[in-house]
Amino acid sequence: MSLTSVVAPSPAPESVAALVGERLSLSALHQLGGTLGGYSFVKVVVDRERSMIHFLNDARHSFHAIYIGEEILGVGEERVRAEIDSYNEAFYHAPDRRFLLGILALHPQMLSLETVEVDTMPAALIREFHAFVAQYVDQSLPLLFKPANQLQERIVREIPASELPRVFAHELFSTAPFVALNPGTVTGRLRAFRTEAEYRAATLDWTDIIVMDRVPDDIPRLSGIVNARHTTPLSHTNVLATGWQIPNAVQLGALAEIERRGLDGRWVEYTVATQASSISLREVAEPAEATPRPAWYAQRVTLEEPEADHSPIVNLARLRASDRHRYGTKAANLGELHHVLACGSQRLLGFYQVPRPPRDNLLPYLARLLDVPVDADLLAAARRLLDEHVRVPRGIALPFSLQRRFLESSPRIQQAIGKLKMALELDAREIEPLCVELQGLIRSARLPGALAGEIDAALVSQLAGVRAFVVRSSSNAEDLAGFSAAGIYESRNHVTTAERIFASVKEVWASLVSVRSVRLRRQAGISLDECYMGVVIQEQVAADFGGVLVTTNPMNRADFRTVYVNVSPEVTDVVDGSALPMQYLYSTVEGGGRTVSLGDAASDLDERAHAQLQRLAIAGRLLQGHFSPDYTFDSPVDVEWLADGEHLHLVQLRPYSA
Repeated sequence: MSLTSVVAPSPAPESVAALVGERLSLSALHQLGGTLGGYSFVKVVVDRERSMIHFLNDARHSFHAIYIGEEILGVGEERVRAEIDSYNEAFYHAPDRRFLLGILALHPQMLSLETVEVDTMPAALIREFHAFVAQYVDQSLPLLFKPANQLQERIVREIPASELPRVFAHELFSTAPFVALNPGTVTGRLRAFRTEAEYRAATLDWTDIIVMDRVPDDIPRLSGIVNARHTTPLSHTNVLATGWQIPNAVQLGALAEIERRGLDGRWVEYTVATQASSISLREVAEPAEATPRPAWYAQRVTLEEPEADHSPIVNLARLRASDRHRYGTKAANLGELHHVLACGSQRLLGFYQVPRPPRDNLLPYLARLLDVPVDADLLAAARRLLDEHVRVPRGIALPFSLQRRFLESSPRIQQAIGKLKMALELDAREIEPLCVELQGLIRSARLPGALAGEIDAALVSQLAGVRAFVVRSSSNAEDLAGFSAAGIYESRNHVTTAERIFASVKEVWASLVSVRSVRLRRQAGISLDECYMGVVIQEQVAADFGGVLVTTNPMNRADFRTVYVNVSPEVTDVVDGSALPMQYLYSTVEGGGRTVSLGDAASDLDERAHAQLQRLAIAGRLLQGHFSPDYTFDSPVDVEWLADGEHLHLVQLRPYSA
């Protein structure tokens, strides 16, 4: 493996439309095709009526349908686009279809053949498609059929492997040597760490590009990340890297290659490109002057003015998004979710109402997803989906004013806060020990009886009967469009007694002045004076599995159709990166899902769980509409969720930096 960008071979001239009726050599595949996920590929059309195969020039024909219209049916592009839905129905769903459409990709020691994700091709056509294409490809490499969706995965498993050689997407993903998580180019100093102990012993600078098997959650803002083992785009570190707009990728074997080339500690130009087959590390001279700073350096987050005067402890269901200046963004968003589920929202259909040329909108697709006629009341149908399947756990919200009253109750805490503020102003070396000292004082200070009584009374009146609670942070400096703060504040699960709840609340308050949170806020231009911490105390929900949904495809930002879902028996495993979760893509236009990775799981979820994830995907897209800050409805959301046999429980919703 060479850690340099592999440039795809130059495509054939655009005047060459396709290779028709001839065997496709590997050199012709490179000439005609493009690069997808680091693999060379070519589009394939089989004309069953004429027993003819077409390998398309990707540079000229971006869509199978346009090629078939222009080159085979004699129909102009404008007409095909105007009638695209009827053409897609004939190409991808008709049982007596004339054409079989797919993609042929070149992998090490094999070729894979797959349909597009929305294709509902039955077993007989899958067999026919594979057998026909096999006659026209290089015989030195085996041709394996790759199911494009979960329906095809179930179909293929019913066919003996001896009759249909196959490879599943999750098998390819788990061995893929390169995954582009966040594209970009940056110049910095390469720092390779083989153990977490090495990382802890090092002093990192913003110019550093770190390389590790598993990047710890507490990374400071820096210039780039290389994951030497597979990870999920939705781990805390990768969410932060996306928000910081720094190059980030998975590159298997990176540590060994860096050692071979002697790059550790050297200055390099680091590039992640989605169409490459590996990262690029090009050694450069150490800049004589300061290098261009990363994109995050210019990011300065302006907080709304908080209100820390007396506010009551309230039931989450009473909050709206506008209450974030008193209770924090997380609590306010949960309150807004309660409101949407109880009262509905005209904005739920926002994503589907936006024109997507040549379509006027996506409302007919939503009707099919909701299983109602096109002329039905779609808003009512959307509300019905949410009402039947989505819940928000009960809870209460502690306001900023409660934290302020606690801090003011202790002269020692007030003195320590003053010292920390002075050190921050002077950029003194004592910042870290002062943070540690202040956290210790907050944890150990007695919670005044009046405050403890208010929390206890609220729990008794609002959540009597609950056996276990989750205590979560709800700062005004988290869950923001420009500052997600993923994983930097504390939360506590499995909290039962009053004393443990009080201790957990103080733990959350203390996390506002942790070394890491103070450092990251300083880099974002957020003053400690501006920051307050609210707390959410929620009923802990028993669940069969849980995870994180983002209403975008992090590995293909241009893909407006699909959302990305991570699943684990323990939701914390997904976000903290301690275990590799199952990863899925679900379409919120045509419907259907694809298993991207099984992670550390031994087997995939069952069909019932897949149906639950499809509903989650649709619900997430509807809620994206409600929470959109503008009228493009394009801003994705990040949702933490739990699922039992009947319901989806949403425990957090925030903007996702895409």
